[in-house]
Amino acid sequence: MYHTPVLKNRRTLLERAEKFVSDIYFTDCNLRGRLYGETHPLESVSSFMSSKRITFSEAQTKKFSPYKIGDNFGPTWWTCWFKIALKIPSSWNGKEVHLLWESDGEAMVWRDDQPVQGLSKEGEKTSYILSNCLTEEEEHTVNVYVELACNGLFGAGQGSTIAAPDPNKKFSVQKAELVVFNRHVRELLTDFEMLIGIVKELGDNEQRSFQALFTVNEMVNVSNPADPSSFSKAHALAHNFFSQRNGQSQHTVHAMGHCHIDSAWLWPYEETIRKCARSWVTAIRLMEKNPEFVFTCSQAQQFEWVKNWYPGLFSEIQHFVKLGKFIPVGGTWVEMDGNLPSGESMVRQFLEGQNFFEQHFEKKCKEFWLPDTFGYSAQLPQIMKGSGISNFLTQKLSWNLVNTFPHSSFFWEGLDGSIVLTHFPPGNSYGMIGKVEDLVKTVKQNKDKGRVNHSAMLFGFGDGGGGPTQLMLDRLRRVQDTDGLPKVKMTSPDELFSQLWADSHLLCTWTGELFLELHNGTYTTQAQIKRSNRQCETLLHDIEIASSLALHHDKTFQYPVAKLRELWRLLLLNQFHDVIPGTCIEMVVEDALRYYEDINRTGAALLQISLSALSKGDTTGVFNSLPWERLEVLHLHDGPAEHGLVLVRVPSIGLSPIQDTKPQVPVCLTVQADGSVLMENGILQTVVNKDGTLASLCLMNANREAISDGCGGNQFVIFDDVPLYWDAWDVMDYHLQTRKPVVEVVKPVHVLSSHELRGSVSFTLRISGNSTITQEIVMDAMSPYIKFNTQVNWFESHKFLKVEFPVRVHSPNATYEIQFGHLQRPTHRNTSWDWARFEVWGHKWADLSEHNFGVALLNDSKYGYSVYKNTMTLSLLRAPKAPDANADMGTHNFTYAIMPHTGSFQDATVIQCAYNLNFPLRLTSCSPDMVPWSAFSISPASVILETVKQAENRKGALVIRLYEAHGGGVSVTLRSMLPVKNAWHCDLLEQIDTTQPLQVTKDGINLNFNAFQVRSLLLDYV
Repeated sequence: MYHTPVLKNRRTLLERAEKFVSDIYFTDCNLRGRLYGETHPLESVSSFMSSKRITFSEAQTKKFSPYKIGDNFGPTWWTCWFKIALKIPSSWNGKEVHLLWESDGEAMVWRDDQPVQGLSKEGEKTSYILSNCLTEEEEHTVNVYVELACNGLFGAGQGSTIAAPDPNKKFSVQKAELVVFNRHVRELLTDFEMLIGIVKELGDNEQRSFQALFTVNEMVNVSNPADPSSFSKAHALAHNFFSQRNGQSQHTVHAMGHCHIDSAWLWPYEETIRKCARSWVTAIRLMEKNPEFVFTCSQAQQFEWVKNWYPGLFSEIQHFVKLGKFIPVGGTWVEMDGNLPSGESMVRQFLEGQNFFEQHFEKKCKEFWLPDTFGYSAQLPQIMKGSGISNFLTQKLSWNLVNTFPHSSFFWEGLDGSIVLTHFPPGNSYGMIGKVEDLVKTVKQNKDKGRVNHSAMLFGFGDGGGGPTQLMLDRLRRVQDTDGLPKVKMTSPDELFSQLWADSHLLCTWTGELFLELHNGTYTTQAQIKRSNRQCETLLHDIEIASSLALHHDKTFQYPVAKLRELWRLLLLNQFHDVIPGTCIEMVVEDALRYYEDINRTGAALLQISLSALSKGDTTGVFNSLPWERLEVLHLHDGPAEHGLVLVRVPSIGLSPIQDTKPQVPVCLTVQADGSVLMENGILQTVVNKDGTLASLCLMNANREAISDGCGGNQFVIFDDVPLYWDAWDVMDYHLQTRKPVVEVVKPVHVLSSHELRGSVSFTLRISGNSTITQEIVMDAMSPYIKFNTQVNWFESHKFLKVEFPVRVHSPNATYEIQFGHLQRPTHRNTSWDWARFEVWGHKWADLSEHNFGVALLNDSKYGYSVYKNTMTLSLLRAPKAPDANADMGTHNFTYAIMPHTGSFQDATVIQCAYNLNFPLRLTSCSPDMVPWSAFSISPASVILETVKQAENRKGALVIRLYEAHGGGVSVTLRSMLPVKNAWHCDLLEQIDTTQPLQVTKDGINLNFNAFQVRSLLLDYV
C-alpha cells in the first residue's frame, strides 16, 4: 500500500495543526468554526439600569424596557438588569443547548430566583448551559435574568489596567442567542490544544515532542470538520498518546481549583461581594459535573458577605465543604498585608477567620494562604503556629526584581525560632489555566528538584474573580499521567502538604523575613489610610483594656462583645493587601476612610463608657493603657495650670488623678543671635536653625553629639518618583539619584511657646509652588526625645518626600520594630540582597546603634524607612497617579521624634518611648481623693503586656497577651490587683493548654520567655 511520506518541516506541521483549531484563521473550514451549530433568536430581551447594587428580589419589581442588542448602557459601576424570555426549538431535542452571551462587564445568570452561573468574556465564560441533552419533558420556554455589572474583571481602568477608572465608560451586549453546542467538537479541540502544547513546550530536542507533532498531524488528516463521524478516529489517536504512561519517578503536580478575589482593588468592596457570588456559584456548577474537582477558597470576610447576600448559595457551599470539594483555606479574615498590620491585628486576622470557619464549616484551616501580598513578616511563623497552622502557601516572592528566591519548598523559621513548612507553587502564579505550558513550567521552575517531587498548581482566573472553567478541567483530565509531562492529581492542600512533610528530610530552612524586592512604595502610599490604621489599632487596644478592667470594677458593666467584633472586623478588612498598602482606586480609599471614621466614632463612645465605669467624680483623671509607669506632659483644655500644661505620673495599666508634679529641670528656650533657637530640658540640648534643621542634638549627661559634623538633622528632601509601571506600588532604586533638599524658607523658625513643661518652635518651608511644610518642634520636660509635629499641604505629582537625620553612629546594621519584636537589616550595599533593601518597612521605631550610643527614630503613623551608612531616613509622602489619580493629595498631619541614647536601645527604653508616642494618655473623670492604682504590671521590662481582652468563649475571663521584646530569654513576674483565681496558657485561638498549668501566688504569676516569644494567658477571676 502506498503511504504519503510525512513532511519533515516541523514548522509547517505545527502551524497546520494550529490553524486547524484557530478562532481567527480559516474558521469557515476548520474545526473551531464547528463549535456551535444552529442558532435561534431570543423571544425578548428587556432591561433597566440601576445606580446601586440591588438584590434580585428588588430587581424583579422594576420596570423593564425593550433592549436592542448592541445598544450602549452605563456608566461605570452601574448595573444593568436584563429579563430574557427564550423558547428552545423542539427540533433541538437530544442536543446540548446554551444561552450564548457575549457582553462587556461581568454578569450573573439568575434562574428560578437563584444565582446559577457567572459570565464574563475575560473569564472565558460566555455561555450558560440550559440543557446538557434536551428532552421532550424539559421546559422549552424559559425565563432568566442576567445581572450585568458595568465593570470588568479588572475594574474599568482608563487606558491601562491599573489606571484610574473611566467614570463614563459605556458597555454593551454584542451577542445574545440560543445555540446548539457541539460538545464533541469541544472535546476534540481540547485534544488538539494539549498536543500542540506538548509539541511547543517540550521543544525540538525531545523525542516526545515529535511524537506529539506526528500524532496531531495525523489527527488533522483523519478529521473532516464537516463530518462529525470522523472525529472518533482523531480522538482515538489523541487518547492513545495521552494513555502512554510515565515512570514512577515523575514529578506530581497537585492541581487545585482557585479563584483569587481581591477584597477591594480596582473595584469597590461592594462589587467584590458580587464577584464572589459569580465565581463561587460557577465553581459549584463545576463540582456538580466533575466529581474530582477540588476548589480552594480563602478569606472569611468573603464567605460572610456571601452568607448575608446569597444565603442559598452559602448553603450549597456548606454542602460541598462537607464533601471535601469546596475547601476553605487561609484561616484569616482577609488576605491581609504581610508587613503593615500590628502583631495584635495579625493575631485577630487568624482569631476571627478560624472562628468563622469552625462556626460555619465545622473545621479550622491547617494552612495559611497568602499568595499575593507584598512581603512577609518574620513573626508570621509564630503567629501561624499559635493559630493551629503549620503550613504556608504563597508565591509573591517570584516577583522579586533583583534576586531570585532559592526555594520552592522549604522550612521557614520565624523571629522566635518557630518553623512552618512553606510552599511556593513553582509556576509562580495563582491563576494558571491548565495548559501544557503551566505543567512544564511547574516542573522546570521547581527550585528543590531532588528534595521533593510534589508541587502545587493553582488554576482559575483570579484577582478580579472568575475562577476555573470546564475547559481547564478537561485539559488536566487528559494528561493525568502522560509520558513526557508531570503526573497531574486533583487534590487538596492538606494532601499536598502531607506529601511534602513526608518528603521533608532534605528540605532547606530560610530564617527571618521573606522580603519582597518590589512594591517598596506601599510602605508610604495613601498616608491617611496608614495613619488611620495605626490610630484605630491603638483605640481598639485601649477600649479592650478599659472594658476588661471595667468588667471587674463595675458588676453592672457589659463588655461590648458584638460592637468590638464589628469594629475589629472593619479594621481587619481595611488591612487587605491592596487597601492598607494604598494600591487601590479612589472609591476604595473613600470606603476605607469611612470605615475608619466609623471605628473612631463608635470606639470613642465605647472607650468613654468603659472609662466612666472605672471611675466617676468631678476631678480630672488620667488613664494609662500601657504596662509601665508614665511621666508625661499633658495639655488640658480646661486645666487650671498656665498654658493648660501639667506633668502627670500614671501607673502601669492604671488610673490616677492629676497631681501637680514639678520637673527636675525646666524646659528652656533661647533665641540666638543668628536666629537659631537653643532648646534644652536637662536631658537633651538642641539647636534649631532658621530653616528648621537641627544644627546640634546633644545628649547632655553623656556629652554626646548625635548629629554628624557639617550636617543638619531634620532635613526634608524630595525625590522624583517615577517607577517602571506599578505606580502606587513601586519606588525604584534610581529615585535616590534625584535627591533635592527642601530649602526655601517661607517663615523662619520662631518660638511658638515657652514654658517650664514644654517649649516649641515653628517654621514653614515651601516644597514647590503647590506644597508647603509647617512644623512644630516640641521639647517636653523630662522627655528623652524631641517631637516634630508636622503638617504638609501636599499637591505634587510623582514626587517622594522624606526627612533625614545624619547621625554620629557607625554600625553595619540598623534595627527596625516589627510585629511583637524587631529585626536588623544592613546599612550597607555589599551584595544584591543588601542593596535591594534600599527602602524597607518598620513600625513605630527604627534604631541605629554602636556600642554604648545610638539614635532612634520614632513615629506615630509611618512605615517606610531607609538607613544607609549613618543617615536615618523616614519616608513621609508619595504622589502616584494610578490607580488613584488623587492619591495623597491634600493636608497631612503626623508626628515623628528623634531620641539619642546611651547604652542599647533596649536599656534606653526606646521601645517604651515609641509606644508612648503612639498611645496617648486618656483623660477621664475621677474623685479627688482617689488613690492611683495599677491593674497589671510586669517585671523586668523586657516583656511587654500587649493585650487585655475578654475571652472569646468564657464570659468574665480575660485573655492577656505578652511578648518578649528585647530578643533574649527571660523570667518575669506578672502582677495584678485583680483577684485572679486560675491561670492557664492558651494559644492565639484561646484554646487552653492543660499541659502547662500556671501557679497563681500572692506575688503574681511567674513566666518564662524565649527571645521574641508571644504568650497568651487565660485568667479566671474570683
